[in-house]
Amino acid sequence: MAPRYAPSLRSRLAPLLLLLQIGFIVIYAVYIEVLTHLLSLYYLLSFAEFQDVNVMVILGFGFLGTFLVRYGYSATGFNLLVAVMATQWAVILNGIESWYYRGKIRADLRSLVVAEMCAASALISIGALLGKTNPVHLVLIALLEVSGFVLNQWLLQTLLKVPAANSIMLLHIFGAFFGLALTWILFRKGSLQPFEKEKFDRQAGLFSMMASGIVQLEIQVQTLNYFNSVLVDHRSPWRKLGAVCSTYLALAVSAVTAAAVSMLSSPKGKLNPVHMQSFILAGGVAVGVSMSAVHQPWEAMTIGFTAAVLSTIVSRYLKTHMLLAFECHDTSALLSTHGLPGLLGWLAHLLLQIKACDDPTVAVRFAVFHICSLLITISLSLSMGIITGLLLKWNFWRPPQDNKCFDDQAFWEVGNQNFVFLKTNVELNIILSLHRKDQIS
Repeated sequence: MAPRYAPSLRSRLAPLLLLLQIGFIVIYAVYIEVLTHLLSLYYLLSFAEFQDVNVMVILGFGFLGTFLVRYGYSATGFNLLVAVMATQWAVILNGIESWYYRGKIRADLRSLVVAEMCAASALISIGALLGKTNPVHLVLIALLEVSGFVLNQWLLQTLLKVPAANSIMLLHIFGAFFGLALTWILFRKGSLQPFEKEKFDRQAGLFSMMASGIVQLEIQVQTLNYFNSVLVDHRSPWRKLGAVCSTYLALAVSAVTAAAVSMLSSPKGKLNPVHMQSFILAGGVAVGVSMSAVHQPWEAMTIGFTAAVLSTIVSRYLKTHMLLAFECHDTSALLSTHGLPGLLGWLAHLLLQIKACDDPTVAVRFAVFHICSLLITISLSLSMGIITGLLLKWNFWRPPQDNKCFDDQAFWEVGNQNFVFLKTNVELNIILSLHRKDQIS
């Protein structure tokens, strides 16, 4: 029997990318203006934070997906493609209000950072579909999800008066539930048994673990520091320092706790590399959602501890049940890494805010608005995920066959895989060295 080759995307992907990029260029030429007056100088001082967010979005999310033995090219390459397309689209959508009142969309470093965080919500979602889609699917997912996330921000800020930074940090919850809805709609019957190529070896797992341990720990601290600092007046450096300390402590406690719980829950008493690679980030996710209410180090450490315990246990015992009972094949443990820690951070924010409030009436009012913000976010993310999934079920987009899932050769001209991982390892070390030099300078 002749081998089944993956369907060519030449007639789908190339026209889609060229059409979108030309359209973006035209819109930017006509409607985008870069702020150059004195009011934007403050954002120039935040270039280091912009750089950290950019490295996390481009490298962090990409390298975390390299645990699949034959999907390293796609995990990093498609992550870059989705990130840059989604960021360009998010700048336009976030500037619609400015365009409506002033006729121009104003761009600066802050607008780029906000756009990249909107893109990060899409990168979180595609983790659930890692290896089971093609780049056409991913680009469409990014455009539709960023549209839904920007709409969610507008609803929260307009109807419930939620601060901008708080609505942005709900990206973990929005991205997780959007991705779960997608993987439910796009479920493949072949997922009931492990895919032939859905596996990782020591080399790929070590590289992905290094990405989470080195890149993510540093970048998460710097990234969450910037977004937490948005809530604080830039003339209050001691508050910024508190945000840095809380974020680092939550991540550190999360890493230690994930290792302990992983070993305790293992039948053989061994560490699970998937747990170590993913769930050390659970504390960073949870404390990022709740940071505006975190004022003491022990609060951040408690949140990090609880997030790691919850994520590790749920991943160990719930992932298989979700596949069998709800037909959700979550490749990257999306629910455990982002969804549940995000919900935990939301709950911690609610409890800490109520605890700090002296007026019961104000506390009840805050609780009602806080609960409504979560309900709107989950409802909109699930609705947009279902709509997007139904659109992607159309065979016109040429989804890969089951035997071509989790395989770079379906989309890339691949060479020696060992050489690729070795080369990328060296490149990562160079990037980290340059990054540290920039931070020191």
